[in-house]
Amino acid sequence: MASLRSATRLAAPARSLFRPAVRSYATIGGEMSRGATPSRPVISEKDTSTIKEPEPEKDSKIKTFHIYRWNPDEPASKPKMQTYTLDLNKTGPMMLDALIRIKNEVDPTLTFRRSCREGICGSCAMNIDGVNTLACLCRIPTETTKESRIYPLPHTYVVKDLVPDLTHFYKQYKSIKPYLQRDTKPGDGRENRQTPEERKKLDGLYECILCACCSTSCPSYWWNSEQYLGPAILLQSYRWLADSRDERKAERKEALENGMSLYRCHTILNCSRTCPKGLNPAKAIAEIKKSMALGS
Repeated sequence: MASLRSATRLAAPARSLFRPAVRSYATIGGEMSRGATPSRPVISEKDTSTIKEPEPEKDSKIKTFHIYRWNPDEPASKPKMQTYTLDLNKTGPMMLDALIRIKNEVDPTLTFRRSCREGICGSCAMNIDGVNTLACLCRIPTETTKESRIYPLPHTYVVKDLVPDLTHFYKQYKSIKPYLQRDTKPGDGRENRQTPEERKKLDGLYECILCACCSTSCPSYWWNSEQYLGPAILLQSYRWLADSRDERKAERKEALENGMSLYRCHTILNCSRTCPKGLNPAKAIAEIKKSMALGS
């Protein structure tokens, strides 16, 4: 999988069941453990430039943002870091507010995903100051002397600027059949019921918004994503294994009974540290392993 993460390939890897055959995107690498220094794409100093607001007011709080830029319409050009300055007094409190203001008032060519602005859709997932998070939930550090750096999710193909290609991620999600599977119909012909205790087992699982922050923070997923499902998909898999209404638990476990889909997890715990929703994918993976070992 090392070749998957390099912007230049020396040899084409074997075609995966999930991975499309044709790619023309840039790639980006990054280390996600808190306190670690992320690895960065090759960026030349001559490629950087600064775009500022109009002349700042006297009492302004000027903050500097360095943002990853890459344009697919210029494939021969290397990725670069574009520098912007904003007055925090005129900007909302979140990183997404800064990005929207840059796009609306400073540089309309900046590209990123966003939708709900409430930490529900997962669209604005990106790497901010070395941590995978949601831009809409990440507050701008008010210390103006500290410059912020914003990258797309690490070890993903880049469609443009801060937009990662998550096609493979969603195909993996589809592969676990993330829906209720059962043959038995309720006796009264109404909904499938469960007790409050059974429902409580789904807490901490159903809240996942598939932002991919955890999976793209996982070194095991960086190097084995062709076959390893990764923290986000395995958490979703356990959500159905833990659901008392599902009748396909044996088939779901059988699909994971190989050396790669589940067991590439080495309990690094980056996934649980970086989850912007405060979930614990590592615990879900451990519960799957325990269930597989005990046959429960």
